[in-house]
Amino acid sequence: MFAPADKAQAEESAQSLTIEEGKKLYTVGCASCHGTDGQGTSDGPSLVGVGAAAVDFQVSTGRMPAATSQGAQVPKKKNIYSQAEIDQLAAFIASLGAGPNVPTKDQYDPEGADIAKGGELFRNNCAQCHNFTGKGGALTKGKYAPSLEGVEPKHIYEAMLTGPQNMPSFPDTTMSEQNKKDIIAYLHAVNSDETENPGGLELGGLGPVSEGLFAWIFGLGALIAVAIWVAARTAKARKS
Repeated sequence: MFAPADKAQAEESAQSLTIEEGKKLYTVGCASCHGTDGQGTSDGPSLVGVGAAAVDFQVSTGRMPAATSQGAQVPKKKNIYSQAEIDQLAAFIASLGAGPNVPTKDQYDPEGADIAKGGELFRNNCAQCHNFTGKGGALTKGKYAPSLEGVEPKHIYEAMLTGPQNMPSFPDTTMSEQNKKDIIAYLHAVNSDETENPGGLELGGLGPVSEGLFAWIFGLGALIAVAIWVAARTAKARKS
C-alpha cells in the first residue's frame, strides 16, 4: 500500500546523494573558476541554468576542466572523469537552476532519420562554420569550428542543444528533436567509411574552395599545356 511512496522517497534520497557527490567533485575541479556556488568568476562564466546537458558535453569531451593556459577557445582533450562522476557533476549543476537535460538515446539515435533533410538543415545552419561535410573551419581571432568527424551522436545533439563556446544554441523551440536527428544522420552518412561519394573524388570534403583551387591549378594547367602543344605543332607545320 505504501510501496509507491517508499519508492519515491528512495529515489529522492538517491538523487540527493548524487547531487552531494557532484558538489564534492565540483568543489575540487570546478569551483576555482566558476565559483563555489556556480555563480561564476572573472575566470569562468556562471553555470546557473546551463543544465545537465552542457555539463555532460563539456566534461565528456574533456573541454572541462579547462587547462590553466589556453588559446582563443577550449579544445577537446582526453576526459579525466568517469561517466558516473560526470552524471554526479551534471546533477549538481542542474540543481542550481533549470536547464537542458542530457538527451536519451531515442532523442539522438539517427536510425530512420531523413538524411536528405538533415543535409539541407546542415547547409543552412551549420556549414558556414563547420564546412559542408563537417570538416571544421577557421573563425576570427584564432577561434575555430571543430571537425565533426567521429563525434558521438549524443555530443552533437548536446552541442546543438546548449551552444558551447562560439556556437549558437538550437533548442527544441528553434530546431525540433527530429531535425536534430536528421542532421546527425547526415553527418554520419557523409563521414562514414561505408558511404560512397557519388561525385567521385571528394577533395577532402572542404567544399568550393578546394574544388576551385583544384580546377584552377590542374584545369588551367591542362589548358596551358594543350595551348603550348598546339602552338608547337603549328610552328612545326609551318616550318615544314
